[in-house]
Amino acid sequence: MRQAVIVYPRTRNDVRPGKAQAPGSLECRFDIGFTASLAQKEKQIQQNYRPVIGIHKWFARRPGTVFRNLLLAEFDGENSLQEDYWRAHQFKGVLADPFMGGGTPLLEANRLGFSVIGTDINPMAFWIVRQSLAPLDLAAFVQHAGTVVRELEQEIGSFYKTRCKYCGQIADVKYFLWVKTQTCPQCGTENDLFPGYLLAEAKRHPKHVVVCRNCGELNEFERQPTKDNPEPCCACGQAVFIDGPAKKNKLRCSSCSHVFNYPEKQPAGPPSHRMWAIEYYCPACKSNHQGRFFKKPDVEDIDRFLEAKKSLAGRNSELPIPSEPVPPGDETKRLHRWGYRFFREMFSERQLLGLGLLLKKISAIENTPVRHALLTVFSDFLRYQNMLARYDTYALKCQDIFSVHGFPVGLVQCENNLLGIPKVGAGAFRHFIEKYRRAKEYCQQPFETRQQKHRKEIIPIVGESIQAQQVKRLPKAGEREAWITARPAAQVPLGPNSLDGVFTDPPYFDNVQYAELMDFCYVWLRMALKNEFAAFKAASTKSPQELTGNEAMGRGLDHFTGGLSEIFRHYAKALKPGAPFVFTFHHNDPNAYIPIVVAILDAGLNCTATLPVPAEMGASLHIARTKSSVLDSVFVCREVKAGIESAGVQDRLKSDLSALQKAGLRITEGDIRCLIAGHMARIAINELRDKWDLSATLQERMEAVRFELDGMRDKLSHECLISTFVGSTFGKGRYIGNKTAV
Repeated sequence: MRQAVIVYPRTRNDVRPGKAQAPGSLECRFDIGFTASLAQKEKQIQQNYRPVIGIHKWFARRPGTVFRNLLLAEFDGENSLQEDYWRAHQFKGVLADPFMGGGTPLLEANRLGFSVIGTDINPMAFWIVRQSLAPLDLAAFVQHAGTVVRELEQEIGSFYKTRCKYCGQIADVKYFLWVKTQTCPQCGTENDLFPGYLLAEAKRHPKHVVVCRNCGELNEFERQPTKDNPEPCCACGQAVFIDGPAKKNKLRCSSCSHVFNYPEKQPAGPPSHRMWAIEYYCPACKSNHQGRFFKKPDVEDIDRFLEAKKSLAGRNSELPIPSEPVPPGDETKRLHRWGYRFFREMFSERQLLGLGLLLKKISAIENTPVRHALLTVFSDFLRYQNMLARYDTYALKCQDIFSVHGFPVGLVQCENNLLGIPKVGAGAFRHFIEKYRRAKEYCQQPFETRQQKHRKEIIPIVGESIQAQQVKRLPKAGEREAWITARPAAQVPLGPNSLDGVFTDPPYFDNVQYAELMDFCYVWLRMALKNEFAAFKAASTKSPQELTGNEAMGRGLDHFTGGLSEIFRHYAKALKPGAPFVFTFHHNDPNAYIPIVVAILDAGLNCTATLPVPAEMGASLHIARTKSSVLDSVFVCREVKAGIESAGVQDRLKSDLSALQKAGLRITEGDIRCLIAGHMARIAINELRDKWDLSATLQERMEAVRFELDGMRDKLSHECLISTFVGSTFGKGRYIGNKTAV
């Protein structure tokens, strides 16, 4: 696909000065179709459209294009959104995000000139947003990064070499592949826990690569051999097939045929592994070689690993390697079941050696902004440098440990080259340095991407940037200041009439346990920052004040609703008259909206609009092939007297779906359920506003909302309504006036 770069003349890409707010313009000016068209393209390759997310991994980031459009719709108002979107702006005001996470609303607001207040109870969120806004000398960053890589290459580079099986020269390893093993309780034989013997599919490699279960040789076949139709091994002649022995947590011993369970009950330690394959890169053979380079590990390869293990044992005490235990939790219980008790047990000895040396070198850099930047790179690339990372047999690359938003304990692991091969592979330190450099380059000169037929136009928005002076007080309007903190949002001191708006993406009750996942990076980063930042004093990012449900910590729906209400009330009191409180939310179950309805009503706000926008990518591993929605409802709330909208759920849903489909979105049943639930919540807020009793107990207020939503479900014939719209949307019916014929 061709790509063009367009720079508008100054008269068209001018920096517009701050203007007075026009309350209510968001509800009128927001363009659903235009926003949806931009957002769905961004979510396909978000790092290309918003490279700033390359600063560090965070979960479920909302499209930056959505919040740019929301902010422009609210605070501009001179031209259509489609005209103003491609121009630079500089607004004056202070916006806040009490649940900043990865910081998308704050970054988009800062880019438009606003001063911002961001808080999150998770110190990793604090660090990611802080680093996203921090200025950085890119030349100094690249220079120091290069020095660190060269020095470490001399110390550990030999541990990532192998001998090419074609030319015999020493080549760089891309990935070491390991398989978990377990001892048979009957005969003591060590068994490989292979779920399947396929290493590579014949998609990005000429042939299927399958390991022989008898001798371990790697074979290449035109087809995938099965137990019923095997192929002979090229080395030993035994039958080779892709079907593995490990199924449904049971394995038949290869020696005595005894069937036993894996993992062991109450294991004494983490599982054992055996190296069984290597993917490498040989520049000497590349011109005459088709596909990737694979080999069975030889004696030299095993010796190199043992040498790294020996080196770690001799230097272990001098290296910064975390000793923290893995705390119990909803997401970490899987780790405990497999015997992982300490974070360091999720890494091989070669990885621990390299990571410890790398962290030590970075921590010694005297240039503080560069040191902080490289520490952030280090923290982020840990996702690909561990013994829970897996190998993608289709894409032929290492997978991020958090690709499914959890701690997946697979049976086959991928050990990545720590420093990496220049311009080859992914997930190594070299690659993450470049990703960070590109992110900060984008911050210095943001751009937008516009699709024009079969090519993309890159449009630099001259006059905008993502950078702020960081302060520890209420920021001043017009100064592009940022007050970023790690604390409970309700504890941020805010004065009345201090906020021009709140734009946020709050958690929902059964949200992913981000704190449990981010501890994986935090325990390493903490070793370098705990004496510099109070946010890194605690041993874990987990806190009893988190606003997510957590069985292990005894946090139920009451805790979540009460906490959400406290924060909404705190920030609503700081809003200027008529200023917006805007947030995204999605869930397919209307009762999941009870906490936000209570919080909005407790805060004295009315819901003036619910707007549909794309939220996530349907192909994301954690939602693919599920009934989850990829749409958000944007709730626009203000402290104004709002009448009940004349348009009911059916009419609004009909217009929403029409706008989204015209923008090219493929609507699912989950999307329809989500949008209906959002509109029901909006109507419930405005129905209950005048009779809301703040003196009632939390349980009574929640029950009042539940009663209202249940009554609305009955009145709307909820499931019948969904079936009707599903049929119409999927082409099984047609709209006739205000009704639908199926």
